[in-house]
Amino acid sequence: MARFRLVVSDFLVSFLWVWSGSILRYLAYGILGLGMHPIALMIKGSFAVVYVYCFSWLGKATRGGSYNPLIVLCYGISGNFSGFLFTVCGRIPAQHVQVIGSIIGVWLTNTTSAAAAHGPHLNVDVHRGALIEGLLTFFIVLVSLGLKKVPKSSSMKRWISSISKVIFHILASDMTGGIMNPATAFAWAYAQGKHLTREHLCVYWLAPMEGTLLGVWTCNLFDRPQKHRMHCRKETRIKSE
Repeated sequence: MARFRLVVSDFLVSFLWVWSGSILRYLAYGILGLGMHPIALMIKGSFAVVYVYCFSWLGKATRGGSYNPLIVLCYGISGNFSGFLFTVCGRIPAQHVQVIGSIIGVWLTNTTSAAAAHGPHLNVDVHRGALIEGLLTFFIVLVSLGLKKVPKSSSMKRWISSISKVIFHILASDMTGGIMNPATAFAWAYAQGKHLTREHLCVYWLAPMEGTLLGVWTCNLFDRPQKHRMHCRKETRIKSE
């Protein structure tokens, strides 16, 4: 029952992420008329940070509901063996619900407010776009897994994670859209009939997945010496006693 609730949470959170994000972006650019003025950029950035923070809180409130398959993959392969098995055998195959939720979110955006229906666009070549999406995903994984090991309050961690995600998104927004989310990228590409193109698969699927795996491997690589030192200290303490 808990696993079924988690799958339903993935669907709802993915739907809300795409739909509410499009509406808020339309409000910022269309109704409020915020241009490229530095003050306007600060206002939009503040909105984006609060928006990402709210979904981070929503993920905790739903006990793990996620709008991004990469987050599920990241925590699944970096956790214990039972969690890894559940992720690989159960949750990752069920991630199509995130894609479906994202597609419904895009459809609702196109239906209710077509002016807000603007998905990511690749403005560079495929290789450069894949490198950008892969690197940004790699750094986000480093930040996410690094924050798990820091003894700070969960609220502070969510703020730090939200700010870093917005910064990475802004850095790539003019080149790839800075989306770093295969489910959302597929939804927008599906609406445009581009979901089976080489550009979409390489830039928005393969590159972020490789960045996720590399990020988890890097964190584990630096975490092993620390665990070894802690184990040695524990053994020394036991021997001294």
